[in-house]
This record gives sequence, C-alpha cells and structure tokens, in this order.
Amino acid sequence: MLNPTNNRYLSMFSTFTCGLLFAVGLQLAAMTHPSKIQGFLNVSGLWDPSLALVLFAATGIFSLGFWSIIKARINNQKSPILASSFQIPTATLIDKQLIIGSVIFGIGWGLSGFCPGPAIANLIYLDIKIFAFIIAMLLGMAIAKRLKKQ
Repeated sequence: MLNPTNNRYLSMFSTFTCGLLFAVGLQLAAMTHPSKIQGFLNVSGLWDPSLALVLFAATGIFSLGFWSIIKARINNQKSPILASSFQIPTATLIDKQLIIGSVIFGIGWGLSGFCPGPAIANLIYLDIKIFAFIIAMLLGMAIAKRLKKQ
C-alpha cells in the first residue's frame, strides 16, 4: 500500500499526465482549431465529418477502459488506485438549469469554435482571442456560480 504522501504525488503526476495526454490528443485531432470545430458543427453547409471519427474512437477507447478496469473494480468493491473511493454522480434529473447551460455552451462552442479544454490547450500560442475566450469563460462561470447561490 502506498503511503498518503506518495499517493498524493502519484495522484498529481497522474492528473498532469492525463491532462497532457488530453491536450496532445486535442492537438492531433485538430480540435484546437476553431475552423475545424465550426466545420463539424455546420451541418447546413460544408460539413466536415472527420471529428465524428474522433468522437467514436474516444468513446470506444473510454468504454473499453471503463468496463474492463473501472467497472470491474466497482463490482468487486475495490477502491480506485489513487483515491479512497469512486466519485460517481448520482444526479439523473434533466432540469431547466441543465438545458439552459447546454444551450449556452453549444451556442458559445459554435460561435467561437472553442470549448474549455481546447481553449486551455491553445494558451501556448499566446493568441489574444484565446485569452479573451478564457476570460469570458471564467466570467461566465463566476456569474453562474453567483446566480446558483441566489
């Protein structure tokens, strides 16, 4: 068994490695290019279906990993490797907040071609448009958090 200090560092290293792998995957799939995203979302014009392959490949790989590793550990009542317990969402309600948030996210994604992951991965380019998107995203998150408290 790992001691808590080593486990914390291993968890941080694992988180960093997964984030880095995710960023590299976004770059390889061209999901960091707004024109690629907008081409995929433009079903009424020149539709670019190539990101659908990325979606299906990612879903397939995740499904294999989930069912062979995570679900097996849950079924055998084993804890995760780097945490004391699994954090499984229990909410199943589709409410007005979820629908409004999804619509706002979709509109923003379609107009800008960015969502949070690719925008953060694109910070390395030091482009003012990306910084503007990140600031707007953080502002929107702060407003949503404040509205939720009311």
